Amino acid sequence: MNRTALIATTALIAIAVGLGGGFWLATQRSSTAAPAPVASGTPAADNKKPLYYYDPMYPQQKFDKPGKSPFMDMMLVPVYRDDGADGGSVRINARTTQNLGVRIGEVTEGTLANGRLLVGAVAFDERAVAVVQARVNGYVEKLFVRAPLDTVRIGQPLAEILAPDWVAAQEEFLALKRSPQANEALRQAARQRLVLLGMAESTVAAIEADGRVRPRITLLAPMSGVVGELPAREGMAVAPGAMLFRINGLSTVWINADVPEAQAGSLTVGSAVEASVPAYAGEVFKGRVGALLPDVNAGTRTLKARIEIANPNGRLAPGMFASIAVTGAHTANVLLVPSEAVIQTGKRNVVIVATKGGDGSQQFTPTDVEIGSEAAGMTEIRHGLDKGTKVVLSGQFMIDSEASLKTTSGRMGNASAPAETRHKGEGVVEKIGKTSVTLSHGPIASLQMGAMTMDYLVPKTGLPARIKVGDKVAFDVLTTPQGEFALGHIEALAAAKSAPPAGVRK
Repeated sequence: MNRTALIATTALIAIAVGLGGGFWLATQRSSTAAPAPVASGTPAADNKKPLYYYDPMYPQQKFDKPGKSPFMDMMLVPVYRDDGADGGSVRINARTTQNLGVRIGEVTEGTLANGRLLVGAVAFDERAVAVVQARVNGYVEKLFVRAPLDTVRIGQPLAEILAPDWVAAQEEFLALKRSPQANEALRQAARQRLVLLGMAESTVAAIEADGRVRPRITLLAPMSGVVGELPAREGMAVAPGAMLFRINGLSTVWINADVPEAQAGSLTVGSAVEASVPAYAGEVFKGRVGALLPDVNAGTRTLKARIEIANPNGRLAPGMFASIAVTGAHTANVLLVPSEAVIQTGKRNVVIVATKGGDGSQQFTPTDVEIGSEAAGMTEIRHGLDKGTKVVLSGQFMIDSEASLKTTSGRMGNASAPAETRHKGEGVVEKIGKTSVTLSHGPIASLQMGAMTMDYLVPKTGLPARIKVGDKVAFDVLTTPQGEFALGHIEALAAAKSAPPAGVRK
């Protein structure tokens, strides 16, 4: 390639690079150009400008600038002017709603089982109790059961008693039995005396059969179960009526369940129940409500329900924790919400209703409701909501707290409260707009508002002509039922520009 061709080629490349660079630079400038300014007095600008910022976990403190909360590890939430929302509502944009973890549910219609889920502990059936005692003076020579809670079977030997009174009664019976002069009535009376002295029928029959006196009598278990009490010891003397053994049966057991006072009216004696214990996971023990004890625990406000459960194999032991499902009929179709949506304060039941705005934001309104039965995580709504209404399932406590701050007088039921409340403050005029005035002021205690720079709506009568930027002013702040802040009165304290009051944050 000659020199002339080389120069021409280089020139063409330089021209192409220059044209490409110019096109790229023009594209970048057009893409980063600032949007057209919007006049501060237009509705669009006013609606997008926050009134103030706050921490949802500490809503009583307001801030004039965005940033991170000094109380919690989270960003401050803006609050916008919304002429369409009532004083009891809170409007939050979609992104903030998601960041706060607010979940939305819906009011549905369905049936609700009248069942109850109770908890309790297994206990002995106090009706299945037998006491073994000595009916004569004697001595315990031998024990066959030596420890409490040992299991015994019906007819099992418990103790061997040496009783001189029994020996005399046996000899009298045998003498009458052998005597030809004794009539049958005397023989039967002597035999009955042995039974009344506590001898088992089998022992009396053995004495009658072989005619041999038995100075030691073996006491037998009258029922199967466990030894609840064992005061007898070998070698001790016993007196008539002294308890030697207390046996508790295990063929049936009780479960003493706690029933909330509010649910006691819907629980009836004879209701079928299903019990389960951790020791036998997945196994169900069927029983019934035996009794509702007429005694309310003052601390827990619960009654005791006595549940009777068959226990043929003795698998349920006293002291086991048990969960009891009380089965019942289903109600007719009712309105239902997830139980987590209901805020129960003790005096009121509140549900936060969610409605969607045209800009994608969410408006939340606390609504009083009347609730009914509760089962399987669902609560019946008798009054206050309609089918299909959107309700808040999580985060409702923060929303209700913010709504409470906006409608304090309404929450207290003060019907005669004025529509506007005035709060006094002092500050410096920073900016004067068409519909608003920017003031840097100190804390306003009656509003629980800290020192800040904030925009306020001009008074209804207009801003005095002598007020200008830099003036130190005294003013009244009005809070309307819609939660807005406006100036009711403003006057200059000094014509010259003054420093902001102590504590004011610029």
